[in-house]
Amino acid sequence: MKRTTEGWGSGLLGVIIFSGSLPATRVAVMDFSPVFLTCARAVIAALLGSVFLFVLRQPRPQRRDIVPLSLVAAGGVVGFPLLSALALQHITAAYSIVFIGLLPLATAIFGVLRGGEQPKPAFWLFSTIGAAAVAGFALYGSQAGNFTGDLLMVAAILVCGLAYAEGATLSRRLGGWQVISWSLLLSLPLMALIALAYLPASWGHIQLSSWIGLGYVSVFSMLVGFIFWYQGLALGGIASVGQLQLLQPFFGLLLAALFLHEPIAWTMLASTLIVVLCVAGAKRFA
Repeated sequence: MKRTTEGWGSGLLGVIIFSGSLPATRVAVMDFSPVFLTCARAVIAALLGSVFLFVLRQPRPQRRDIVPLSLVAAGGVVGFPLLSALALQHITAAYSIVFIGLLPLATAIFGVLRGGEQPKPAFWLFSTIGAAAVAGFALYGSQAGNFTGDLLMVAAILVCGLAYAEGATLSRRLGGWQVISWSLLLSLPLMALIALAYLPASWGHIQLSSWIGLGYVSVFSMLVGFIFWYQGLALGGIASVGQLQLLQPFFGLLLAALFLHEPIAWTMLASTLIVVLCVAGAKRFA
């Protein structure tokens, strides 16, 4: 019982940390370009992760792990941060967070495609209703330029779902935090080169809030959150603790309202609630 309770507590802390990712990204892209932000956060997290790997003397991945680690890096280290940062140039953090409600569903779908599982028909019913709720919200609230942000967020969710599915499978052999650390280290040379190429022309105009946003997504969203998240999955069970991710849109909307003073329309709350209920139903029959 104590082990399960610790798992839920660790998993909940990981979800809360992840919930601040989009609001922090929204702040950071006000002064940093999306490309530089994506690469800089990966470089900082990779350097920290390499310290953990070295100090704790973790064994190197095998050759068969390179491709899965590359997929985790492509989706979790590069794809989701870059696509969401680009999206947040067109839409607000509160608006984008509604799409996060589809992340558990995207992860489950890629789990089916990659793992050969066969969900019950009710799974696809809930999946369709949830997707329709998000699409309806996006169309209802779209303004000039928002459609681009919608597409970028959908793409971000898809690549992140793939990275989560690959990472969950690989973590059974390497361990959870080790997977994200090795993925970061694998992407370090490329990310460092691109970050140098996209250095800001001037550092004087960058506000303190943007530096804080960069620091948050680098240290917490890219590394620390994964440590608590995967520890929670290991202690409390993937199926049960994974349900905590459904709370992320609510935490994210709250953070966007508190720190960014962004308006929270009733349609956002209604859509998020529908998505959470649908994803919970889909997971029930997965």
